[in-house]
Amino acid sequence: MEKQPLLDANGKRKFGMTDKLAYAAGDFGCNMSFALKGTVQTFWLVYMMLETGLLSALLLVVQIWDAVNDPLIGSLIDADHRSYKLGKYRTYILIGACGLLVAGSMVFLPFPKADTVIKAILFIVGYVIWDACYTIANVPYGSMLSLITEDVGERAQLSTWRSVGSMVGNILPNIILPMLIWKKVYDENGKPVINKLTGKQVEDLLGERVFWVALIMGVLGFIAFMFMIKKITIRVDENSVKTTEIKKFNVLEAFANFMKNRPALGATVAAMGMFLGMQSATTANTIMFATHFGMASLSGIVQMVGFLPMFFFMPFVKKIVEKYGKKEASVLGTIVSLVGAGIMLIFPTISNINLSLAVYMIGLILFGIGMGVYTCVSWALMGDAIDYNDWKTGKREEGTVYSLHSFFRKLAQGIGPSIVLLIMGVLGYNSDLGTVGQSAETAKNMCWLVAVLYLVSAVLQFVGIAFIYNIDKKTLEKMNTELAARKAAEESAE
Repeated sequence: MEKQPLLDANGKRKFGMTDKLAYAAGDFGCNMSFALKGTVQTFWLVYMMLETGLLSALLLVVQIWDAVNDPLIGSLIDADHRSYKLGKYRTYILIGACGLLVAGSMVFLPFPKADTVIKAILFIVGYVIWDACYTIANVPYGSMLSLITEDVGERAQLSTWRSVGSMVGNILPNIILPMLIWKKVYDENGKPVINKLTGKQVEDLLGERVFWVALIMGVLGFIAFMFMIKKITIRVDENSVKTTEIKKFNVLEAFANFMKNRPALGATVAAMGMFLGMQSATTANTIMFATHFGMASLSGIVQMVGFLPMFFFMPFVKKIVEKYGKKEASVLGTIVSLVGAGIMLIFPTISNINLSLAVYMIGLILFGIGMGVYTCVSWALMGDAIDYNDWKTGKREEGTVYSLHSFFRKLAQGIGPSIVLLIMGVLGYNSDLGTVGQSAETAKNMCWLVAVLYLVSAVLQFVGIAFIYNIDKKTLEKMNTELAARKAAEESAE
């Protein structure tokens, strides 16, 4: 006899592990697509051989689209009040998941001999379609958390399991993908092509394989989405929840108010620093491993080893924050990241390739440990910044603060890689030569570029949190006390 599920007072299946696994599967599905973003620049630079300046401009265009894409599609979903068999949110997730089946691979159409204009069109069209499909799936997925349960503790559990799904969805592609798409290079006589400076064999990108791997990841993501759609239970009436209040507002006024909110500005500078520095190093880092260390196929493993300490550190962050405060703990973390970035400046000067890699790894691990603190509390810092706005002005303006913070984060994701591509060109990278024909000097320059980018990231995070963000533990306690007293006075006056 089949065991009947336990029901709550409203006749819905009680919240449990099925919901947590299903919600984790949703973020796993999202990251089967999002994890490909780090490969986009490398594919178009190394395999499609787009000139660094042109790719920089194209990347900036699509990332600006990415910045405005979320609020645009999000407002369209919020404005849709039609009835759907699966419900509005799961229906939109299904539409986005169907699009992501093939949209991710569209960015990796392998036509390296096409004219430059055709390549540019393929890049823009492919990226825009992919990003739109991703947003259609991701925005309702994030908004759906409030519909699965009204219990605060259960929502916290869903948030934690979403992080688990995100972590697994990022780790698997980042480790396995480089192994599948990079190959050792041999000359026409079958002899290994060796980097004269490092003595390591050069690696090259298997562009055609990237397309098929992206397609397979799309299928895996679709399966994860279908599992979530089937197993998740909606317990709150969708029509009773408005995730976004749509109203007209003055953009310039909103921007001016945001700039006056010191904690919001500080948290945003730190977040932009993270993207402008660290994530902008993705392409230069891959080129460095292919030309200098001769191990691009293992670059994913090396990077994950560097950031695993961040995940081990997560369980202890809550206790540290409770004892020392969010700002204080984050500042300490950024100092550790600065030390790690400083150590990274040493590895390009070491001629012994194995010792150079060891020093790089030590710096990367320290950087990851330090960044782990800030990463764990970054959204909590923004929550306090919204309360700060309410405390100082009497207006929460939650939607405006979050949307502008998200806009600047995504803008940094576009500006950073674009600038780095231009710098790579100045430092000698020739896109017509792929990874095989780059000079030893260019390979060394990539090492310096990576080291400096991590340093820039650490410095901006430190400045944003230590000098601009102004809610320390003492200020936070005072703010919360006064806001609670104000709310109690308003309720007693009603």
